[in-house]
Amino acid sequence: MTPTKLGNMFETVSDSIVSQKSQWRFIIKQIPFIAIADSTHNRMRIMSPVAESERLTEEFKTASLMANFHTALDVKYAISDGVLWSVFIHPLKELTEDQVLDAISQVYYANINFGTTFSSTSLVFPGNKPQKKEKPKKKKRVLEKI
Repeated sequence: MTPTKLGNMFETVSDSIVSQKSQWRFIIKQIPFIAIADSTHNRMRIMSPVAESERLTEEFKTASLMANFHTALDVKYAISDGVLWSVFIHPLKELTEDQVLDAISQVYYANINFGTTFSSTSLVFPGNKPQKKEKPKKKKRVLEKI
């Protein structure tokens, strides 16, 4: 994959796009995306802002970390610069066209499913669901006869 080919793919799938060298800002179904490619370091990322990180509860932060393991699959939830992002990061040169299209889809779905299923696809790796903390029950005192 090259930055030029990547940019052409973003233009094809986006509703609107602004590009500048190896950086793109685009919209798909009202969801904003940012993509960056770096040929020198063979890296790229496709990301979408989900929420302001300071507004997230601890429950949402924990759920995001659990989703990174079970339901977010090839994308991850990550916090940077005060924003929670849905992000796909991959080596640029080895990236295929199918992987780019799949990455865009997963970033999109991880964004819109945040707060509900926290999923990027319909595939889910099984795991333990967080259990709600119950109030400790008072133990009955048993008096033993001596």
